[in-house]
Amino acid sequence: MRVVIFCHSLASDWNHGNAHFLRGVATELIARGHEVRVFEPRGGWSAANLVADAGPSALEDWRAAYPALSSDMYDLDALDLDAALDGANLVLVHEWNDRDLVRAIGERRRTGRFSLLFHDTHHRSVSDPDAMAAYPLEEYDGVLAFGDVIRERYVAQGWARRAWTWHEAADSRVFRPLITTRDGDLVWIGNWGDDERTEELRHYLLAPVRALGLRARVHGVRFPAAARRELEDAGIEYAGWLPNYRVPEVFAAYRATVHVPRRPYVEALPGIPTIRVFEALACGIPLVSCWWDDREGLFAPGADYLVARTPDEMQRHLRDVLSDPALAAALAGHGRRTILARHTCAHRVDELMAICRDLGVDTTTTERMLTR
Repeated sequence: MRVVIFCHSLASDWNHGNAHFLRGVATELIARGHEVRVFEPRGGWSAANLVADAGPSALEDWRAAYPALSSDMYDLDALDLDAALDGANLVLVHEWNDRDLVRAIGERRRTGRFSLLFHDTHHRSVSDPDAMAAYPLEEYDGVLAFGDVIRERYVAQGWARRAWTWHEAADSRVFRPLITTRDGDLVWIGNWGDDERTEELRHYLLAPVRALGLRARVHGVRFPAAARRELEDAGIEYAGWLPNYRVPEVFAAYRATVHVPRRPYVEALPGIPTIRVFEALACGIPLVSCWWDDREGLFAPGADYLVARTPDEMQRHLRDVLSDPALAAALAGHGRRTILARHTCAHRVDELMAICRDLGVDTTTTERMLTR
């Protein structure tokens, strides 16, 4: 099967979580013998910020971790879309693409022989519905939504013909337990962002670290100066951007991590964790999570990770995990087993293949690889 993917970026994971999942899915497709070609806009906001933050080499360093992957950079006004889609069996278009590109690909679908799916991994269908309603999806075969609530939204609003739930997952080739020297107690990997969880970070991360006197580090981007001062005041080291493929080695150096979901996911998108939950559990690090409604039954709260509904519970859970090696080992082992049983990129490719067959796509592999 020949798969063509249009995404915001494969090369940059700067504040761009979809790159995490896309790299794993593309790697799995290629490993199964499918042809994959990925297109991303030249100078997109994630890549531009990554270069400004870490230098031009950061756009190349990821290739060592993903040697089978590459992407074609394009300028929208010069893109030869007919050549890009030539011979495609399946085309995936992520929701961060330019609407004109989304429309143009849909127009090619009228005469093309490929199946066409829109991939939504964001909360805008709920937080900014007018923006999502403006996407021209009439010619698309359907939507891959990263949670039931998003899938139901597309169906109820009549934005797409069909929609399937396609959760994110961990790339188990990259995200796995490693052995290294311990550097500290707690690490959190995430972005400060747009005040969607500022208070939550203060109460569920900074306060417990300060109260327990933990050796802690934070990796992430979009931390304003005031936020970095708050981290310093709490005794937390701020270490900036971390390439996502290096997350396993950082997790291995710490004894626990936390999950602090953004407010829109807790309030408006029940059942959807961020990809960092999958990745943390895949790495076998004990996780304490702020409460979120796992209404789709993805995990076993209390066994895969501990749940903190209040700041006091977060402090108590962290103290227990850090002082009880048996508890920490039980959480780490159970969480990783859950990922390996249900939530790897291989599982998601299995699901994608089933959707393709439902659409009448020939999912057999071909000999020639199209990656460049």
